[in-house]
Amino acid sequence: MDAVQVIAEPRRREILRLVWDDELSAGEIAARFEVTFGAVSQHLKVLRDTGLVTLRKDGTKRFYRADREALGPLADYLQSMWSSRLDTLARLAEEAERSENPS
Repeated sequence: MDAVQVIAEPRRREILRLVWDDELSAGEIAARFEVTFGAVSQHLKVLRDTGLVTLRKDGTKRFYRADREALGPLADYLQSMWSSRLDTLARLAEEAERSENPS
């Protein structure tokens, strides 16, 4: 599974948001969701397997943090897609304004 497919899932995006600035334990992450710990654990495994989060073990606890370096190329890709959408939105808004206020 590639990174775009991975972050297409809303819970995975939320997990990445949670661990973007802070390292959190699996339990702390799971407590933020209304699904089972097992379900969150599966999402963490997918994020870990694709290299989007790092894992640090401390005894029996597992701590996760977003791997910003790994997300860098993806962030650039998403930014370029977003810029294209904004250009399209601006063009459509200008066309709508011209049709409402013909000179």
